[in-house]
Amino acid sequence: MSKYLRLWNLGGCYFFTVNLQQRRNNDLLIRHIDTLREAVRHVRSRHPFIIHGWVVLPDHLHCLIELPAGDCNYAIRWSLIKSRFSRNIPPYERRSKSQSRRGERGIWQRRYWEHAIRNEQDYRAHLDYIHINPLKHGLVERVSDWPYSTFHHSVAKGLYREDWADDCQARQLAYDD
Repeated sequence: MSKYLRLWNLGGCYFFTVNLQQRRNNDLLIRHIDTLREAVRHVRSRHPFIIHGWVVLPDHLHCLIELPAGDCNYAIRWSLIKSRFSRNIPPYERRSKSQSRRGERGIWQRRYWEHAIRNEQDYRAHLDYIHINPLKHGLVERVSDWPYSTFHHSVAKGLYREDWADDCQARQLAYDD
């Protein structure tokens, strides 16, 4: 089995990508968006973190979160979010023998991608990536049209214009990744 090395920064800011196990033609996350939101709220109330950016797509999500000073345990947060979401949606998925033995639902990929944010430029690049992702995947014509994103909060805070990424150059960046 591979050994995964994770970077643990006390009070760190991290970018995450978390995927469903079955990604092809799967809209589970947006179909059960309220259940996912509730799971995140519930975990945040017990294990606080700051959400700087978040986008939920049909089969995966990206987020940029910051942990409290003195805390580096993002793994417990993801474990709890994934398990609470899984427990609160109806069973539908096929499970392997291994998943059945472990009591897993077979909804989420076991692992996730994390990246420790290094500086302001890295932060901004990942925040942009989060918000442009629905456009990149062809889900909308304009970033502002995707309802499952913190983009609208970021516009209200003055971090983005409502028409951000509407020009041809920004659109090309979305497809170059």
